[in-house]
Amino acid sequence: MTEQEYKGKKVAFYTLGCKLNYAESSAMARKFEALGFEQVDYKDQADVYVINSCTVTAESDKKSRNLIRTAMKRNPNALMMVTGCYAQLKSNEISNIDGVDYVLGSGEKMNITGYINNFNKNENTLVRVSDYKNIDQFFSAYSFGGRTRTFLKVQDGCNYFCTYCTIPMARGKSRSDTIENTVAEARKVAEAGVKEIILTGVNIGDFGRKHNENFFGLVKALDKVEGLERIRISSVEPNLLSDEIIEFVVGSQRIVPHFHLPLQSGSNEVLKLMKRKYTREVFTSRVEKIKSLMPHAFIGVDVIAGTNGETEEHFLDSYNFIRDQDISQLHVFPYSEREGTAALKIPHKVPVHERKTRVQKLIELSERKHRLFYEKHLGTSQKVLFEHKARKNKIQGWTDNYIRVETEHNPDFENKVFDFSLENINQEGVVTGKIL
Repeated sequence: MTEQEYKGKKVAFYTLGCKLNYAESSAMARKFEALGFEQVDYKDQADVYVINSCTVTAESDKKSRNLIRTAMKRNPNALMMVTGCYAQLKSNEISNIDGVDYVLGSGEKMNITGYINNFNKNENTLVRVSDYKNIDQFFSAYSFGGRTRTFLKVQDGCNYFCTYCTIPMARGKSRSDTIENTVAEARKVAEAGVKEIILTGVNIGDFGRKHNENFFGLVKALDKVEGLERIRISSVEPNLLSDEIIEFVVGSQRIVPHFHLPLQSGSNEVLKLMKRKYTREVFTSRVEKIKSLMPHAFIGVDVIAGTNGETEEHFLDSYNFIRDQDISQLHVFPYSEREGTAALKIPHKVPVHERKTRVQKLIELSERKHRLFYEKHLGTSQKVLFEHKARKNKIQGWTDNYIRVETEHNPDFENKVFDFSLENINQEGVVTGKIL
């Protein structure tokens, strides 16, 4: 089809899962728009629907299936394209759903527009999924839904094969672009007026393997990109967060004091069952290093509750360890059985109701820690990047160390940094105050 034949056609995206998926959906959407498509909301009627799926949990799989069926009811004649991790791992399951025209795996997703030859429904679902061992090409991507912040993809894939995780099978080998090309992408974002980028990937600390470069080199190069106010480092494995990276953040121009460490368990026995590449003592050393140099730094932590092999004693050991860490917030996930993972062979299965109980205990711990982190900063002045109008004529923004603030809306505040006095915490858990 010619570009003219795409004019007036509408495409709708629905993205599930991680920030990396959101960056890639934005990149795919730009490919459609370059052909003349108009992007509309997924709830609207479209000529093409794209689901960028996730398969971290069984609930993610279920949501993808429901989204397919809902879109097909809205417009039975639309082309339905499913990509992402669920498509990579369970293409046969998706292809058996009525209305699905294309199932594109992780190695094919960024060529998505090349599969549209016409707008006729396929008699049989076209499945294009490569073996994960052959997925080694890196596609750059960044999200672009507003001017304030963007998720910049700097790495993809994983070589770790933790026992509970399907991501290496869903996304392939660990890979990334060169520092030079990644910095060029960051400059594009800055030139578009974006003030903050969040570095994202599957295992970003593993950046540079193919090109004899490393993540520290990338961080130093990105710190020099003019036009950006802030750069946030997303999840980095504790064993890959080096002293030199932490020390560089202290005096950097743009890298903010915000860290995210995927602990997963505070029990060394469980970490060993998970085949994680560090002990809890390594995790503690990273937290202590950060806090010794930047007492105000935000540290977010991922934790999985109820994984196979986690006894009640293991959980209590993990809980007490996490309780005693100087961290700011937990992202808590219940363990979900994933087909093809080694964790299924581990004896002692935690009942689902007990997993939920453990999750709730960790969430309550997180809420206390998060509140305490906010309270420690009341009475201080912080630089806030304001984003957009929020509820009830309010505008919200974030400090560099990830405290959400709110004040009276003024359009002149949007996408700008102001000194802000942190005074109170409202009922929604947002800090209120005033611009200085």
